[in-house]
Amino acid sequence: MTALVVPGAAAPARRRVTVHPSTFPRLVAAEWVKLRSLRSTWWTLVLGALVVPAFAASRMSSISAVPEAVGSPYLVGAVYVTSGVALAQLVFCTLGVLSVAGEYGTGQIRSTLAAAPTRVPALAAKLLVAVLAVMAASLVAVLAAWAASAPWFEATGMSVDLTRGQDLRIVLGVPLYLGAVTALAFGIGAIVRSSAAGIAAVLGLLLVVENALASIPWTPIQTLAAHLPASAGSRLLQADEVGSVITVSSTTDLTPWQGYGVLLAWVAAVLVVAGVLLRRRDA
Repeated sequence: MTALVVPGAAAPARRRVTVHPSTFPRLVAAEWVKLRSLRSTWWTLVLGALVVPAFAASRMSSISAVPEAVGSPYLVGAVYVTSGVALAQLVFCTLGVLSVAGEYGTGQIRSTLAAAPTRVPALAAKLLVAVLAVMAASLVAVLAAWAASAPWFEATGMSVDLTRGQDLRIVLGVPLYLGAVTALAFGIGAIVRSSAAGIAAVLGLLLVVENALASIPWTPIQTLAAHLPASAGSRLLQADEVGSVITVSSTTDLTPWQGYGVLLAWVAAVLVVAGVLLRRRDA
């Protein structure tokens, strides 16, 4: 249909559209909207947060039923309160993979990269949102585990005292560790660009490869296993009296913070590879 133009009539006003540059804060805000709009995100965060207090209460109640164990130096409250981290990490790693690989499955990654042509800032924004969400859920989880374990502290002779350096490190180490392994899973998901393949790779590494190597009684293999991501990073959650509930590896000279540094080095290496591949490959 052709519009009739009346001579002397004013031309219709044109609407101005303001285009804002895709700054990093705006990318982070957009990624947070995308992440929180998915039901799977909330279900995963809630599940991961519930696993830790559920395991803590289960283990504490079991120990309270064994009066002979009370007073044992191997009963370290902070370790038993955080024992559910071994399973929670699998839940949060799944979220880490899905937060990036899921967009490749739906094709939404093309729109994301169109808004951020340099690509790497978009990847960094996704990473930041996923890691902060997991760390927040992890902090809630460890506080809930502490509260859920409290009824059995007197019966088991255990406690959690944040004035003790070891207890403080283990409690605060939960969100630090889970945030780091989520970032590792995110990087693997960005590399393989497939949700199924990414989850399989992460779970295979954490559940199969690391524990399989750690169980081989040969010193070079044991040393290698102790420097793999979860085995090294879990030193942050390890008590000298008990060890770690994350891995079966027991041969390591790494201090807790050195072990966490090794985990961060793995994370950095994986993310660098993911960033390089993102720049070189088509979406």
